Amino acid sequence: MLFLKEHHHVALHVACGDITDVEIAGGKLIITTPDKTVLSLLEDGKREIERALSWQGAELSVEIVQKVFSPTAADEDKAALQKMFGKKFKIID
Repeated sequence: MLFLKEHHHVALHVACGDITDVEIAGGKLIITTPDKTVLSLLEDGKREIERALSWQGAELSVEIVQKVFSPTAADEDKAALQKMFGKKFKIID
């Protein structure tokens, strides 16, 4: 993403460094991130990312997706215990 750095989009350049979940499908670069700050930066800079890809010869549209985590059984158990015991319930790692 040297294009972004050279065109003074430093925050977007740094945000792109945090991307680890990427897929190319149907002419789209699909970027998935759980981080809301990174998500916001990527959504705001979507057009610039597309320009950077085009500069590299990749004519792809960009889709930004927020990764949603569903609670695990352990998370549900913790929530139930927290509800039963209130402030007395503490998890010790």
